[in-house]
Amino acid sequence: MQTKNPPSTRFSAELKAGEHTEPRFNLADYAVLMKPRVMSLVVFTALVGLLLAPGSIDPWTATAAIVFIALGAGAAGAINMWYDRDIDLQMSRTMNRPLPAGRMQPGPALAFGIIMALAAVSSMAYYVNLTSATLLLVTILYYVFVYTVWLKRLTPQNIVIGGVSGALPPVVGWASVTGGIDAGALSLFLIIFLWTPPHSWALALYRRGDYEAAGVPMLPVAAGVQATKRQMTYYTALLLPATLIPVAIGISGMVYAVVALICALGFAFHSRRLWYATDSVIAHVSKSNPARGLFFFSIQYLFALFVALLADRLFFLPLF
Repeated sequence: MQTKNPPSTRFSAELKAGEHTEPRFNLADYAVLMKPRVMSLVVFTALVGLLLAPGSIDPWTATAAIVFIALGAGAAGAINMWYDRDIDLQMSRTMNRPLPAGRMQPGPALAFGIIMALAAVSSMAYYVNLTSATLLLVTILYYVFVYTVWLKRLTPQNIVIGGVSGALPPVVGWASVTGGIDAGALSLFLIIFLWTPPHSWALALYRRGDYEAAGVPMLPVAAGVQATKRQMTYYTALLLPATLIPVAIGISGMVYAVVALICALGFAFHSRRLWYATDSVIAHVSKSNPARGLFFFSIQYLFALFVALLADRLFFLPLF
């Protein structure tokens, strides 16, 4: 199903955005362009990948790698906001962002993203290593061209295929130390990749009206609530055992295993609550909405898993 807005619609959206306020330079707006909440999760998972990787890295290079990863994530976010400024105007959750609100012109936003991306990748290649720089470049290009430009407005599976970019940061962090990719890095990638669909579709269920208004074919819009629940259940069933792969391959031990199992129970509880919720309950935008509950718990879930991976590194108790 092709729902990409035509140029005339995009132009009209920009005209409407310009009615809100006059463009002006505001440092805070440039920070918003970088999607700081998303960037913070990217930086954290990359840091965990870097700290878990075998081998050694000096503090300066490690710090530089994390800074460059943050800049790359911010660049991808800025270019995403530049491209999506028309649909952002249609959604209550995003209509106050700098571009749809008219506080910033599209040109400077795009230039900001491109310059930051080039700086991040080139600096990573020069100061860290070529492998991590290549992975960072792939992450940015995949998020911008595969997810944002191609898939987001084309298919309900946009966040599944596009989720590759969100799962790569710990691999970039890992490669900053080792200069390569191995089973440990891939286990971290798999956890985030399988976590992304239930996390993103929970938000899509909660904000279904926004996506409908913007014409974005998220799964709840294109296939309905029940089909979305089934897909979320499939990925959850794959995710929970996948979180134990780090234990199986020996990069984590008992501390992480216990936390992963406890967190799995919490994820299963919220998933079950959503499964038995009626469509009318899910459609109601409120703090008690089970889709909202799963969305916010999933963030805490991923954070807890990666904190436990670090804690396990400090207090390693092997299971095998």
